[in-house]
Amino acid sequence: MTSITQVAQAMRSVLTEYADKAGRETGFVKRASKMGGAEFAQTLSFGWLSNPGATLEELAQTAASMGVKISAQGLDQRFTESGARFLKEVLGEAVTQLIQGKAAVLPILRRFSAVYIQDSSVVDLPEDFREIWPGNGNGSGKAQSAVKIEVRLDLLSGEMIGPFLESGRTHDAASHIQRQPTPAHSLRMADVGYWSLDELNKIAASGGYWLSRLKSTIRVAHPGSESQEIVSFLKHLNSVSTDCHVLVSDLHPTSVRLLAIRVPQEVADQRRRKLREDAKKRRKTASERSLALADWTVLVTNVPDNLLSLEEALILMRSRWQIELLFKLWKSNGSIDEWRSSKPWRILCEVYAKLLAMLMQHWLFLVGFWQFANRSWVKATQTIRKHALHLASTFATPASLEAAIQVIKNCLEAGCRINKRKTDLRNFQLLESLSDRVLA
Repeated sequence: MTSITQVAQAMRSVLTEYADKAGRETGFVKRASKMGGAEFAQTLSFGWLSNPGATLEELAQTAASMGVKISAQGLDQRFTESGARFLKEVLGEAVTQLIQGKAAVLPILRRFSAVYIQDSSVVDLPEDFREIWPGNGNGSGKAQSAVKIEVRLDLLSGEMIGPFLESGRTHDAASHIQRQPTPAHSLRMADVGYWSLDELNKIAASGGYWLSRLKSTIRVAHPGSESQEIVSFLKHLNSVSTDCHVLVSDLHPTSVRLLAIRVPQEVADQRRRKLREDAKKRRKTASERSLALADWTVLVTNVPDNLLSLEEALILMRSRWQIELLFKLWKSNGSIDEWRSSKPWRILCEVYAKLLAMLMQHWLFLVGFWQFANRSWVKATQTIRKHALHLASTFATPASLEAAIQVIKNCLEAGCRINKRKTDLRNFQLLESLSDRVLA
């Protein structure tokens, strides 16, 4: 677990020493100024952490809390190409910091050395950046520029790998986060966008485990039998669930453990409605194959059955949605995809600075309350906002910064919890219900 002192040192290292160095190297800072690289990075990250919709005047007040006097106009003049380049460099340095929290007492997670979930989210940018961050847009001009934000999160320690930035048109299966190593005895859970048998075999070869949904186009077969589409395979089952070893075909057949269970009719109908709605948005038609597969939840894995049962795998896979909730938090509470200006470089500066703020916020999550399985990220965000400006004002003195983080930690420990339910149990309740007994 990372200590308060270590978090304070990491913050100062990134937002003070490195920021000043990057300011000079990127050309953002050309001469001595009251608003150097460190002051600019701290003003934006903590100003927008405090209020994601902060105006230039409010950001100038953030600078004033740090002892820097600058007008709103003077701040606005610093939102330039070199300013964006500088903030991207600082964000890249922040990503290299290793910050971990105290793991919650959830036996199912502790069967592995780490439990990684990963995903990406896209933020559309002004068309001006289509050469820097090309999107998936068409000739209409919409989404001509977009940045894909990739994150991997360890549910045990809370360590965040990323956010990494790539062009909006980069496929998940070819992304930077896809190539991150999965160490021995750790588990990686990802959606079908990251499906690649080559990558899954690499994980297995390194001694790691993986758990994934199965793409509807993949063919499966019992050893020694002809392969068939997964829908056809499931139709021939004489039960509502299966846990068996099969060969899946991509380029080369690979032996995997297939876990499948038929879902209630209302769930299947809801899935089909969503499939049709999503297809309509993309001006396509949902395939008959995917509509038929909606009757089932189908997972594949290389985790042995004495380490993870079918029921446990289904519950554990639900935790993958935590990464979706993280992106939702960053967008709805952190406003990483919203801005007040129409000036392109100011917008790009804002995206980078807000991502930097979200990373700092996550570090505070880890040191403050990661040990609680029923932690509420939304409540914690609201708490941290109240302290963000005070946090910024303490950067000049390491001891004061540590004291400010300690106050935030105390507040997060005192509250910021999700209440339990008696019915429709929350994910943490389901995880807590699983035994720490390894199956015989």
